[in-house]
Amino acid sequence: DGTVFKKNDPEKKVSYAQLTKGKRIERHLKEKPPIKHYSKHTISGKSTNRKDALEKVTGEAKFAGDIRLPGMLYARLLRPAAHGAKLKRADTSAARKVKGVQIIEDGELIAVLHEYPDEAEKALGMIKAQFDHPEKKVNNQTIFQHLLNAAPPGEVVVQAGNLEEGKKQAAKTCEAKYFNHYVAHATLEPHTAVVKIEGNKATAWASTQTPFRARDEVAEALGLSSENVRVITPFVGAGFGGKTRNQQVVEAARLAKLTGKPVQVAWSRQEEFFYDTFRPAAIIDIKSGINSSNEIVFWDYNIYYAGSRSSEPFYNIPHYRVLSTGGWRGGSGTHPFGTGAWRGPGSNTNVYAIESHIDMMAEKAGMDPLTFRLKNLKNKRMEKVLKNAADMFGRSFSKLPGGKGYGIACTNYRGTYLATMAEVKVDAKKGEIRVERVVCVQDTGELINPVGAQIQIEGCIAMGLGYVLTEEVRFEGGDILNKNFDTYELPRFSWLPEIEVRLIDNPEIPPQGCGEPAITSMGGVIANAVYDAIGVRFFELPMTPERVKAALKSKL
Repeated sequence: DGTVFKKNDPEKKVSYAQLTKGKRIERHLKEKPPIKHYSKHTISGKSTNRKDALEKVTGEAKFAGDIRLPGMLYARLLRPAAHGAKLKRADTSAARKVKGVQIIEDGELIAVLHEYPDEAEKALGMIKAQFDHPEKKVNNQTIFQHLLNAAPPGEVVVQAGNLEEGKKQAAKTCEAKYFNHYVAHATLEPHTAVVKIEGNKATAWASTQTPFRARDEVAEALGLSSENVRVITPFVGAGFGGKTRNQQVVEAARLAKLTGKPVQVAWSRQEEFFYDTFRPAAIIDIKSGINSSNEIVFWDYNIYYAGSRSSEPFYNIPHYRVLSTGGWRGGSGTHPFGTGAWRGPGSNTNVYAIESHIDMMAEKAGMDPLTFRLKNLKNKRMEKVLKNAADMFGRSFSKLPGGKGYGIACTNYRGTYLATMAEVKVDAKKGEIRVERVVCVQDTGELINPVGAQIQIEGCIAMGLGYVLTEEVRFEGGDILNKNFDTYELPRFSWLPEIEVRLIDNPEIPPQGCGEPAITSMGGVIANAVYDAIGVRFFELPMTPERVKAALKSKL
């Protein structure tokens, strides 16, 4: 605990601060220390259960919303009805009559605070506010054309050979566009923070993925130095990239300063949807070709607003170019609300498009999707995971009767190689897609904790069902129409398929990461399996029952 003490007399102690006497003490090594060879590792490779599991399943785990401080006030803030709306006036006179309420009006910040959260909520509902609402220019139906119209010139991510030469070599070509809608992070725990100010120091308990950024933002909001701000992160009830912004922390800090008391700001589910930085709506435009030997000879790949992660070809293609436009944050005015990182940023969209397109090319070649992939692969790591997956899956990729289908998707996610195979069943009358089985083989370099890796993969597969089948943010301009989970459907326990995982230990390569790769393949593997089942190719995610029924009807 920051002290040096005598074992048999603990009262005789001295702190590190006393030892350093305020000096900065550094020693620089002249040579870089060697890394221990993996053959001498004694802990790596052994399965260890989560240390926090018992606390979480028994309810002992403490989150930011569980923090209670003497004199703490609960805050509820006045919010606009839509992004871009400007406050014209607010009448707080009725709210001020609630016993014990404190009203803060500080520029654009209007808040009600009370020692009881339900009283604060009641007072907030009594404020009469008027906003200027911006024009609703885009919605779910028009967003993709809007993005294409707003797109700046693309930037080269990677290229090789010559596309024109590749096109000359092509005996057959394939061209398609792929689309995905905005997706919410929909974390179990909403953004929450508690801030206490004592003199010229502040302490924040925050639900955040970026505590150091939160520290600096609180310091700026309060006019303090960063050294005088401490951010404590209790357990975080999921983030997935959505808790990298710290709006609620800054709000709590400002209100703590203005009231002189500790303040908790906990967003409602409606606020969580409203201020979320969604996975961006995006478009992938692909043109490709194969020669008379069914080898891929060119690949012209254009990304709009998804970001470039997992977009570099791992198939053996002599002539290719990857262009990225806009990135997943977009630019000013591009998206009608905030966008940002969502578990596997960019990769979910890219892998869905790439692996759907590879299946289309396999069909053009008259080959099954497994044989076509193996024919066009030279990467040994990818070949190994794909062959292992095929061995585990134990099924050929021939057409099945009765609405069942099989699919494949592979990817290289930041050095982790994986192959996923899935079996689905489609109910044509209801338009429902049921994922019955998923096999995932992953090479993530040296395996540190096998059971931990398996848990991450299973979680990725379960979460991935959502963005593939149901999750889509509904909006009209800056107005978010999803207020809660009654209109934004997450995966349910009843959806879960049989999941089989195989981990390939590859200790010659340092650990590459395991928390995101498996989710990125879910779009491609399910879309390919659905096509196998019903002969309809879905170029748009999610594949909702309404879209499935419409596609089957148009097929007839």
